[in-house]
Amino acid sequence: MSATTTQSLHERYALRVPREYKNYINGEWVASESGKTFDNTNPANTDDVIGTFQESNSKDVDGAVDAASRAYELWRLTPAPKRAEFLYRAGEILKRDKEKIAREMTREMGKVLDETKGDVQEAIDMAFLAAGEGRRLFGVTSPSELPNKFNMAVRAPLGVAGLITPWNFPIAIPAWKGMAALICGNTVVIKPASLTPLAVIMLAEVFEEAGLPPGVWNVVTGGGREVGEPMLKHPAVKVISFTGSTEVGRDINVACAPSFKRVHLEMGGKNCIIVMDDADVDLAVDGALWGAFGTTGQRCTASSRIIVQSGVYDQFVEKLAGRAKKLRVGNGLDANVDMGPSVSASQRKTVESYVKIGQKEGAEVVAGGNALTDGGFARGFFHEPTVFANVTSDMRIAQEEIFGPVTAVIKCESLEEAIAVGNSVKYGLSSSIYTKNVNSAFHAMRDMETGIFYVNAPTIGAEVHMPFGGMKETGNGHREAGVAGIDVFSEWKSIYVDYSGALQRAQIDTE
Repeated sequence: MSATTTQSLHERYALRVPREYKNYINGEWVASESGKTFDNTNPANTDDVIGTFQESNSKDVDGAVDAASRAYELWRLTPAPKRAEFLYRAGEILKRDKEKIAREMTREMGKVLDETKGDVQEAIDMAFLAAGEGRRLFGVTSPSELPNKFNMAVRAPLGVAGLITPWNFPIAIPAWKGMAALICGNTVVIKPASLTPLAVIMLAEVFEEAGLPPGVWNVVTGGGREVGEPMLKHPAVKVISFTGSTEVGRDINVACAPSFKRVHLEMGGKNCIIVMDDADVDLAVDGALWGAFGTTGQRCTASSRIIVQSGVYDQFVEKLAGRAKKLRVGNGLDANVDMGPSVSASQRKTVESYVKIGQKEGAEVVAGGNALTDGGFARGFFHEPTVFANVTSDMRIAQEEIFGPVTAVIKCESLEEAIAVGNSVKYGLSSSIYTKNVNSAFHAMRDMETGIFYVNAPTIGAEVHMPFGGMKETGNGHREAGVAGIDVFSEWKSIYVDYSGALQRAQIDTE
């Protein structure tokens, strides 16, 4: 791409001109101790360099954690309503700059502009939600079993929180984790995904403008081995919150176990939509299309399985395949595009490999199935929206997370069979049912082994004031977002106040 073309691209979309971005440590923008950097490019057009970022190492992590540890002593003593004021200001700045931030995120990550606007909106919503918690942070009071004694439990911060965040929601998930950590009185060191570091850099710029004290929010960019592992091992990091693959999450859990470091894991999903014979089929197709191909299928909540009752199976497959073929693929900054690229060459390669696996297993490709590599697609990582039919629940494409624009349609005969198929995977994040029968809806919401459930909606669409997370190998029991999110970043302290003026021996003196 020529310099003239690059300039016109930036002018056309009001994008930043590429430059070198530094780490954000102790309120200052600093280069890595390694002296190394890496370039980040647009997955829709690799000729477009987004910027140069620090290839950090353990010394950078040490510096960030030291800054966060020093800042913690004052931040934890800042009254929670005052901490909330910083988050509220951050929310206002995000709201003001929503369009500009979203454009950079589409350029960096690939998903269409409407989706990145939604990503920023989640960060806005979380900022305001967390700010509201600054005047609550509810504990509990409870009657004492003894006279003239008062019992209460309050939340206490943990210390330095280490956040390791993914590329698919590059500002929403850092906000989910970071806002909750900050309002509880913790300080933060965050390692963003190397494929989307600019989003977290932009969030740091927001906090800087909001006046957040130095050292409270620190950003160190770089690889998992060079940055993530030192963070896991650092004794001053008291809690790790990670979103990513189940395999990496398992390694993180093992690494943190010897020091009893708190760990929050949000990992994979293989989510299903159940479509019953009495469903509004057109509505179900709308939901499946959005659930399967929104964010190019690169969501942990993506609808990668559609379990359809036999009475409407053929009709559903025909309509879904027809709609999928009409989706417009391209640069997410273009207004007429429905689906952007995979985030990287390796991610598209994974999608291609699973398409071949599905075909070898005997499933039928009824829409898509191919990488897009010619013409305007040549410089990006594009793949057709792909629908498999005649899939059985034991096939790998029905069991393993693909993280791409591929969905598998499975036939069932009854609600009981649909629920059994839905629960046959190792993950348990999100599921849904399309039905007009309230009894079927309640049976499914009770029996599906997922942390999130929808009725007459796809498996995506979580709201920040509700707990987000899953069962089985999707998570380790914690939730983020909502009030539940602050449980990850606080611990309970039970307090007893005896104003009797005499020794009372609890259970001994209650007989």
